Amino acid sequence: MRLIRFGDSGREEPGVLLPDGRRVDASGEFHDYDEGFFASGGLEGLAEWVADGCPGGALIDPAARLGPPVNRPSKIVCVGKNYLDHAKEMGGEIPSEPVLFMKASSAWSGPHDDVIIPRGGTKMDYEVELALVIGRTASCIDELEAMDHVAGYSVFCDYSERSFQLETGGQWTKGKSADSFAPMGPWLVTGDEVTDPQKLRLWCKVNGELRQNSWTGDMMCSVRQLVAYISRFMTLLPGDVVATGTPAGVALGMSPPRYLQAGDFVECGIEDLGELAQRVVAHRET
Repeated sequence: MRLIRFGDSGREEPGVLLPDGRRVDASGEFHDYDEGFFASGGLEGLAEWVADGCPGGALIDPAARLGPPVNRPSKIVCVGKNYLDHAKEMGGEIPSEPVLFMKASSAWSGPHDDVIIPRGGTKMDYEVELALVIGRTASCIDELEAMDHVAGYSVFCDYSERSFQLETGGQWTKGKSADSFAPMGPWLVTGDEVTDPQKLRLWCKVNGELRQNSWTGDMMCSVRQLVAYISRFMTLLPGDVVATGTPAGVALGMSPPRYLQAGDFVECGIEDLGELAQRVVAHRET
């Protein structure tokens, strides 16, 4: 299945994308795709509803805005330097264990929403990533059972303000958490439709120029390993998002760096999972 959420920002309703391209409103049967939905067997109930022909579900206007495919999660856990070529372009030592950091959930954004240069930002960067959504509570689990805790996958862009991340001291989180810096979508593809998450091509374009082009099989730590590893240090709740790292080709790794500017157009895609795209806009005082 492919789960979508549609409507104005902060007021999205749940829906599904059918194989024939129709988008169907599921809000008459399900409140939202959130922690409670995944924890209470909502995916199974949604699958039954779709198999029955989506009774009572109205068609969604194709022009309706798509929001992120799950409601704002309790946490967004990110993995740094998980592709060897990216680790090399970033400099420093190659990590012996996964590098973990967090993005604030207030950065949560839709797949086609504008991405905003934060106030004082001068070095904004992009990172296409495979994201997974947790379907069952995971705490200190074994790698052998890790995939049973994954609800599905989506496209994610880990936007960064490198000047905040690398030049102001402290941890990475403050360079990763500006409003609009965590777009995901356009839909959540359930795990049963992804034969092997380590065999997907992923790419990023800026103004039509291919900047990143790689395979999830190039990850140093696989999806299975990451879910088990992260669960050692924190409980992953249903609906939580894990962004699994990015390949080489980011702006910081270029010589000279080619950071994003207002007006740029960023497109990120993953084979069989879809594409998201954002226009870069300048910060506006409110």
